[in-house]
Amino acid sequence: MRGLRACFLSLAVCIGLVPASAAEQHRLLLSETEIELLLSHGPWPEAATVDPSNRVSGLPEAIALGRHLFFDPSLSATGAVSCATCHQPERGWTDGLARGKGIALVDRNTQSLLNVGRNRWFGWAGSSDSLWAHSILPLIDPKEMGATPALVAQHMAGDPVLSRQYSSVFGSAPDPANAEATIVNAAKALAAFQATIVSGRTAFDEFRDALARGDRAAASQFPADAQRGAQIFLGRGKCNVCHVGPNFSNGEFSDAAVPYFVEHGRVDPGRYAGIAKLKASKFNRLGSYSDDADRASAWATVHVVQRSANFGEFKVPSLRNLTQTAPYMHNGSKATLEDVIRHYSEINMERLHVDGEKILEPILLSSSEADDLMAFLKSLSQ
Repeated sequence: MRGLRACFLSLAVCIGLVPASAAEQHRLLLSETEIELLLSHGPWPEAATVDPSNRVSGLPEAIALGRHLFFDPSLSATGAVSCATCHQPERGWTDGLARGKGIALVDRNTQSLLNVGRNRWFGWAGSSDSLWAHSILPLIDPKEMGATPALVAQHMAGDPVLSRQYSSVFGSAPDPANAEATIVNAAKALAAFQATIVSGRTAFDEFRDALARGDRAAASQFPADAQRGAQIFLGRGKCNVCHVGPNFSNGEFSDAAVPYFVEHGRVDPGRYAGIAKLKASKFNRLGSYSDDADRASAWATVHVVQRSANFGEFKVPSLRNLTQTAPYMHNGSKATLEDVIRHYSEINMERLHVDGEKILEPILLSSSEADDLMAFLKSLSQ
């Protein structure tokens, strides 16, 4: 039956009953090699996992406490800034600003929390190796929420609802006399909540799964321009070298030829400084606050080494739901997806430092090719 339909469609195109462009919309354009590469980007969503360094990871009562804390501005020094100030659900869990703004303007773009629980490293520079450790940083950063462990502990102890929730999760009341342990526990609850923020299925996932089950008729419904964009993504663009797997990110760091000057005379060292902060942190997976008794989950922290090549490298973001998370790059310097595509199409090789990414080179997309790549990228969003 499929063969007859294909024959009829070919005949209809030949005699002009169906325009060629319409016929192409229902044809699978990808080669077997391209299909095999595409299959590696799923299935989605991935199975949920728990963090062995966080004993309350995945617990419903910890998730509920974390949700409460996430939207609570009373945890900030001013009483006006919460986690949700910068990570707004309606904006793809970011804020729409080039650089985030809590109490004051910060140096980097606010990263989306979509699928954040899938990460190995956290933040643009990977200065944390767990979501709970990274959740402490905005609480105490003077430019973000400006709190102290004492302020967080006192607020939680003084709020009957929070105190009751905290006791249910951790077995004892929040203790202002042991403020550091209390803020760590608050961060572990925050992490439990954030790990539940997962993007939904997209047109790409339907296409990928149809290919996986061998249903080429269903797969051929994926628009032709998005299929051509996938071919660029997997081929000339080499986008899948960094944007790999179901989450479309290798979770590591890259020099993407984006300037790392924050302002005149001041640079953002990126991953280079991030590794130093990670190693020095008392909250890393090797520290006493980790709940991973044998520290098996700390293997990456043990082996990561600071190198000169890390200077100016920043986190490779996931591409899922990227239409919701503009502006782009670590400094928010690309306002639109069109700007990002143009950047990689015409990349300035002189902006790559001497140890920069050897895979990057201008791919010089035509206008129609840029449109095709855009169509594919949009298929990754709900």
